[in-house]
Order: sequence, then C-alpha cells, then structure tokens
Amino acid sequence: MKPIISAIASYGMSGIVFHGPILEAHPHFEIRKILERNKSNSKGKHGKATLVRNYKDILNDREIELVIVNTPDLYHYDMAIEALKAGKHIVVEKPFTLKSSQADEIIALANKRGLLVSVYQNRRWDGDYLTVKELIEKEACGRLVSFELHFDRFRNFLQDSWKERVESETGTLYNLGSHVIDQALQLFGMPLYLYADVRAQRTGSLVDDSFDLLLYYPNVKCFVRGSYLVKQEAPRFSLHGTQGSFIKNGLDPQEAQLKSGMTQNSEGWGEDPEETWGLLVTDKDGNDIKERIPTMKGDYSGYYDSIYESIRNSAPPAVSAESARDVIRVIEAAYESAENQKVVKF
Repeated sequence: MKPIISAIASYGMSGIVFHGPILEAHPHFEIRKILERNKSNSKGKHGKATLVRNYKDILNDREIELVIVNTPDLYHYDMAIEALKAGKHIVVEKPFTLKSSQADEIIALANKRGLLVSVYQNRRWDGDYLTVKELIEKEACGRLVSFELHFDRFRNFLQDSWKERVESETGTLYNLGSHVIDQALQLFGMPLYLYADVRAQRTGSLVDDSFDLLLYYPNVKCFVRGSYLVKQEAPRFSLHGTQGSFIKNGLDPQEAQLKSGMTQNSEGWGEDPEETWGLLVTDKDGNDIKERIPTMKGDYSGYYDSIYESIRNSAPPAVSAESARDVIRVIEAAYESAENQKVVKF
C-alpha cells in the first residue's frame, strides 16, 4: 500500500527528536509538510517535506492524510478540531488536551467524521515498561501489593520556554505525568480514588514541577511520582509482592538514541545496557534468590506501525483516544486533590 502522506504541525523538541526521525525512517509514512512559524530547523532534514509558515497550508492540502498535532499543550484542542474538520486523521502529542471535556469533543467529532484520533503515548513502547508488564502478568513477585513509578529529572533552573509560563496552563504533571499515569492505567486500569501532592519546588517556578500521586486499587498500592529536583535518581520502577521485589533503574534509551541521531533502523536501537537491567529478588525456602532480568527491547516505531494499520486496514489503534482522555481525567483529579487536600473519587 502507498505510504501515509503526513504533516508535522510543529518542529520543536517533539518534532526534532521524536516524530520527525521516526516518521522519516518508517517505510509506511511520507512527511509532506512541516510547520515552523519563524524558524527553519527542519530545512534539509526531511527530503520530501516542504516547510510552511501557516497551519492552513497543511489543512488545505488535499493529499495530506495525517496531521501530527505536536504544538504546545494549550493549542492541542483547537488545532485537533481544525484538522478533523479538514478531513484529516490526527495524532496528538501528549497530553491529549488540558481538559477531559475537550478530549470528549475531539473524540465525538472524529467518530462523526469517521477519522482516526490517537495520542502519542510512546512510552508504552519503553523496554522497561514492557518488561515490568510481563513480570506482573507472570506474577514474578508473587501477588503484587505495591507499585511505584518515577519520572524524574534534574533541572534546578528555569528555561525560557512555554512550559515555564503560567499562561500555558500546564506544568510537569501534564508533561512528565502524562507518561507515568498512562503506564499505570495500562497496568491496573482506572483507580477507585486518588490523593495527590502537586507543587512548585524550584526557586521562582510559576508552574508545578513536582507531583506525587497515590492511585488507589483494592489490591495494589500504586504511587506515581515525578520531580525536576532529583539529582540522584530513584528507581524507575519498584515492585513488591508476596514472593519478592523487582527494582529497575535508568530510563529507556530510545530518547537519548534519537537525540544522538539513531533511528529504529540503527543497530542497537532500543537495547538497554546490561548494567541497567532490573534486579528481581525472590524468596525460596527462606533464601534470597537474586536475578538480573534482561530488559525487553523497546521500539517507538511500534506506535506508528499501529497508526498505519488503523488508517489503512481499520485496525483499532494501540493508543485509543479514550485511554488518553482518561489520563487527563486523572490529572484533573490530581489538581483538585492537591488544591483541596482531599481524596478524589472516580
């Protein structure tokens, strides 16, 4: 089948590091247009792509089938609606929207028009997450009772970025939180209730840069955490059960690999170095059994494999819009909980 003619609506970090390289190397996609309002960073990087300055140049192009809405969070809703009205399938960068009601409107319009809408929750294809998912399914720790997931950074200064501005109506809970909340929901479903602490910790910060969420499930205590002031990393995943524990440090290598110029076609793509494999410690007759668990290979191109199958063969997308909407519901509840210092039920 012919490649899906695509356009990228922004060429900031997500366009340069994630969507641009992945789509360029994917045999089933062709980047036709890239929107940059002022800069020309994409020029010469994508052979068949034309740089445009106006979003309408994308929407009015009848050959473009798929629009990647990867602009700052505040514009996701309006630009997604415009693309659907123009008859385009859309992939929206996470977070889907700033309000779950906006996500519902996008979903309703896409269904009415018979168009695909999916959200770029690429970290469902992180190798460490895939490994943890398999260990939980196999009950490697016995019956799981406690699960903790971190997404931390160390940036003790403020950047000149829309992400640091109040008018963006967003913060770290929307940014890093969208990833880890999505992973938790994929593993355990929607919680019965949550309790959250969300705050700005860096000197002068005007938006939240730290979050701690307790997601309540009847049989598993689930913590989801992130901060911009973690110099010495905590374990990425911590699992504890009736037969033992699994601890995984380090971050999936694909983001760093993409920044270095690698793609999914490069040797070693998505492979976690042995020194950062997770440690499984279980009990057998009162003795500790320690085992390094090889990290499964991650591959972000799997997300776009799914998009291709959805558009060309009407397969359900691996990341449904509804599941991405549920992430926004959890974020809304977390802000409500933190502001009112109370438990929020679903």
